Amino acid sequence: MRKSPAEVLLRGLYSGLLYLLLPVTVYHLMWRGLRVREYFQRWGERYALYPQAPRQPHVWLHAVSVGEVNAAAPVVNALRAQRPDLRWVITTITPTGSERVRALWGDAVDHVYLPYDVPGCVARFLRQFQPQIALILETELWPNLLFGCQQRQIPVYILNARLSARSLRGYRLLSPLIRRALRTVTFVAAQSEDDARRFVQLGAAPEQVAALGNLKFDIKAPARQDMIQAFAEHVPPGRPVWIAASTHEGEEAAVLEIHRQLRHKHPGLLLLWVPRHPERFEKVAALVREQGWQVATRTAQRWPLADTEVFVVDTLGELMGFFACASVAFVGGSLQPIGGHNLLEPAAMATATVTGPHLHNFSEISRRMREAGALLIGEDRQQVEQLLDALLRDQARCQAMVQAGLDLVANGRGAVDRILALIASRLPQPQPPSGRR
Repeated sequence: MRKSPAEVLLRGLYSGLLYLLLPVTVYHLMWRGLRVREYFQRWGERYALYPQAPRQPHVWLHAVSVGEVNAAAPVVNALRAQRPDLRWVITTITPTGSERVRALWGDAVDHVYLPYDVPGCVARFLRQFQPQIALILETELWPNLLFGCQQRQIPVYILNARLSARSLRGYRLLSPLIRRALRTVTFVAAQSEDDARRFVQLGAAPEQVAALGNLKFDIKAPARQDMIQAFAEHVPPGRPVWIAASTHEGEEAAVLEIHRQLRHKHPGLLLLWVPRHPERFEKVAALVREQGWQVATRTAQRWPLADTEVFVVDTLGELMGFFACASVAFVGGSLQPIGGHNLLEPAAMATATVTGPHLHNFSEISRRMREAGALLIGEDRQQVEQLLDALLRDQARCQAMVQAGLDLVANGRGAVDRILALIASRLPQPQPPSGRR
């Protein structure tokens, strides 16, 4: 595919602008570090500056943050079981994604932050880890990284690919460059037919794209009964419990008001609160104390006490277990135009689920859950409160939603197997044992 002058110019302008902005990235990291101190650490990785000599070839997987790492986990675990000879490097962008990688695989994989998309950083990264295949989760379309892989003949697969109508419009300014970059990709394994269609609209060739399903359906749920039993040792089974999960700063006032109103109607109601970002853990606990409520936290008290009115889960990796402890769940990122968060996790843990209206990042999942009767969507804070109240009053309706969610998750599985079959022929071949017997 020949490059047009416009594409060459656009790529040059894109790369030149990123080089000019490199000093700004230092201020950005400092600003983020004021809120999340981990952003002050490991700056060299952001610019692909590594102290080690080049390492042996790797399989490279990129997952932006916690949600993408969790989605990728079944694929990584299956491949590690099938091919223990492969060496992995997993990149993320956020510190919470980094923590999740370490929690899942420890030192069994290499992990660094993804470098900025400037040609020099890209070249150093690819030279350092020598990836023989690149597996990129969801919607990470960095042109220079994709071009760098093409120049080194590294096959690139975009897995669990999703592209909302909003994101499609957002790429419009760079559409010639993105189209060229997409054509270098070996295959786009889309979550749904709608996602596949939008990737073709963005510039991928139709033969490059297929809907292989959503990896989030293949989620491995923790032992539900074990968590329920441990929770019941501290909270009487008859006490009403709801959970507010993955909430953002701008939604916290709404959660506080919802809990206040629900407690008038459901005496003794306990809120399990799991903020989306770790930097909000202490601040959420402080907000609740300011309201005069009794607060306990996972790190301090471990479990709710008899007088606890709000229990803040200020740890990472335990959200799914706590879903199992609640009758109903509200999933955040949805009362603001953030786009929602994973709705399949409460469904997999047998919890009836309510969400707000802003679901553009999970449009297909929310549609399927709603049609199956496994999800209720409130248009604003008041309606979310009304839906939670109705479910807390109606156990039969809760159980119907729970069963619908469990059935939907079970029937949606299979993306992992389809993706493993897709990439099998492009994995590095096993090396024969050296020497003779």
